[in-house]
Amino acid sequence: MRKVFQAELQTIGEELINLSKLVAEAMERAYESFANADTQLAQEVIAADARIDFLQNKLDEHAIDVLALQGPVASDLRMIVGSLRMSASLERMGDLARHIAQLTRLRFPNQVAPESVQPTFAEMARLNIEIATKVGQLLDTRDLAIAAEIIGLNKEIDELHSSVFKAIASDDWAESAPTTTDVTLASRYMERFGDHGVSVARKVNYLVTGEWEPNLNDNV
Repeated sequence: MRKVFQAELQTIGEELINLSKLVAEAMERAYESFANADTQLAQEVIAADARIDFLQNKLDEHAIDVLALQGPVASDLRMIVGSLRMSASLERMGDLARHIAQLTRLRFPNQVAPESVQPTFAEMARLNIEIATKVGQLLDTRDLAIAAEIIGLNKEIDELHSSVFKAIASDDWAESAPTTTDVTLASRYMERFGDHGVSVARKVNYLVTGEWEPNLNDNV
């Protein structure tokens, strides 16, 4: 019976890793559509989010079944409850990538972001893709050094997010109200994507140590 239980836990872990890979791909493709005003790719990202949602629901149902049938305690209980919370963060990351793709579709044939802030969004996207990739590595290895790297990457995103707001507030900003709104939303989506990556890192830290690390606070 114990072997069956451990196999169930391993399957749940593999499902989380698979979700993280899909989320990383979603952000990569969403940003590509955003940068190139590619509505076909944007539509593919939007459609693919349904698969992320389906897999999250499947994972949660699996975890709840294990809770009900196996009655886990201690670290095993933390693993299952943590998995439920991590799957929610990963699903939200997929949603945020979808939101970026939706902005692309909304503003076609124009680009969402004006040229002045395009390098900032390129860097935010790069960091987010790296975060999502490292989340998968962290879930696989539970190496807390990777969790620290995720936090560091997210701090860089926060700084870039702040720089977007400074650009919008500057006297040199002469873009229209719709463009300003789109840029604000896109920056917020990018920033929240990274925050949810940190949320997963915090939960893995809890699984490994049984404690919440104070400096992993992500306000999610």
